[in-house]
Amino acid sequence: MTTTTTHSLSFPPSLLDKGTADSQTPDILIFFIPGNPGLIDYYESFLSTLRNLLDEAESLRHLRFHIYGQNLAGFADNDHEPFTSERPPYNLEDQIQHTLRALSGLRIDSGPRKGHPYDEVLLIGHSVGTYIALELFHQLLQDPILAPHLNLGSGILLFPTIHHISSSPSGKKLDLLRRTPILGDNAYRIAQTFLHLLPRGALRWIVRSILGFPVHGADVTTRWLKSRDGVWQALHMGMDEMRVIGEDHWDEELWEIAHEAETHDKVIPKFFFFFGKHDHWVANHYRDDFIQRRQKQVERTRLIVDEGNIPHAFCIKHSEVIAEKVNLWINQIYSPS
Repeated sequence: MTTTTTHSLSFPPSLLDKGTADSQTPDILIFFIPGNPGLIDYYESFLSTLRNLLDEAESLRHLRFHIYGQNLAGFADNDHEPFTSERPPYNLEDQIQHTLRALSGLRIDSGPRKGHPYDEVLLIGHSVGTYIALELFHQLLQDPILAPHLNLGSGILLFPTIHHISSSPSGKKLDLLRRTPILGDNAYRIAQTFLHLLPRGALRWIVRSILGFPVHGADVTTRWLKSRDGVWQALHMGMDEMRVIGEDHWDEELWEIAHEAETHDKVIPKFFFFFGKHDHWVANHYRDDFIQRRQKQVERTRLIVDEGNIPHAFCIKHSEVIAEKVNLWINQIYSPS
């Protein structure tokens, strides 16, 4: 897998933070993993709102938080060579390894400890980004030598698609497309042909006026839909998700590793799962089964089902309300009391 620099967003600690100039203040990296399509620009409002909330939190002044997120590979034309039948788009395993390399390469980028590894990493994932996050926990807990400087502390998993995604309402449709001879392999060609015929302005108008996207979301979506390879990457990866994300293969093993970590005085992973009330990418019966099986780890795992109607694609119109929830959970993880 070969990519050039992947587009990223970074929100360093505010210079007004009381602990910014203190070399004894622990540095925590909040590493965000997007869903599919893997474009970090969708989450700019969410991440900037979270940055402001963390800066205002008096209970977290003993820590220095750095926020970073980047595209998944292949969604921007300038991060890879053009895809061909011999050089296809990236699958889910490619994205896991791409994310691991990116995370492993990060160091503190500001403050008195610039250039040093972070004291701890908090992973936040959305949609398939939650699956990638859990895989990173699984791989690094099993084999710490992969990145010995990474201390994964906690994970916040938003609208997680980690269990039989092909059984969800939208997953059934995509999986049917994947299994349909000829059509599945050529779906991207059909989509690209249609999108190529639409002028950029007309496409943006459809996304803005018909689909109801706000200005920023419409701009990001239009750029993606008119890109050379973005739609192919999204469809290719989505179909691979249907194939790969079935029974949670790390299930008990992940928790057993966490228990072993506890006995060796290491940081114990704490997970916050936030499920949508009606998520078209999550089958409710599998969600409820997962919650029932995980409740025995209540001290390390919080399982929340939305009581409202926040959609799966929260980053389009509901960034602020999700940022407030994430800020609350970060306070629960890191507040001294």
